[in-house]
Amino acid sequence: SYPCIVVWVPFNEAWGQFDTGKVVDFIMARDSSRPVNAASGGNWISGVGDVVDSHYYPNPLMRLWDDAKINVLGEYGGIGYPVEGHLWNIGKRWGYVEFQSTEEVTDQYVRYAGDLLKAKLQDKCAAAVYTQTTDVEGEVNGFFTYDREVVKMNVQRVFEANRKVIEDMEVDY
Repeated sequence: SYPCIVVWVPFNEAWGQFDTGKVVDFIMARDSSRPVNAASGGNWISGVGDVVDSHYYPNPLMRLWDDAKINVLGEYGGIGYPVEGHLWNIGKRWGYVEFQSTEEVTDQYVRYAGDLLKAKLQDKCAAAVYTQTTDVEGEVNGFFTYDREVVKMNVQRVFEANRKVIEDMEVDY
């Protein structure tokens, strides 16, 4: 009674994307209880799927939408913070913006949360996904380091910023 699958996403940023309409039809025939995001972040095909998903970095901004679909900011953020001693590859580290302290990274995250509220006030954004939960190889833009030993943001401030976004974005039905 507590499904963990919220939406089906067969393709991300056109990597390996093929026969999109057929793939979406296949998914919908097997599970019509959840929406299908046919192409997260790119290669949208008109009339296919339930979601238009835009990726925009670093700040959250909706650059396109479709009034007939659920409009989602599928990726934003990329706030880099390389924590010495907790990097996958010491010589390679990457983020859209880079800071050198927990305070700076958290401040930027909170600013982006404020930008999310602006996007919703324009009635363009139904959901948003921060990238990413953990550092991945050379990317240093996660909440946690690659080895999961260091939390790189102030958890309480992130919680408060997220709570404000959720409360301000609630819709009365």
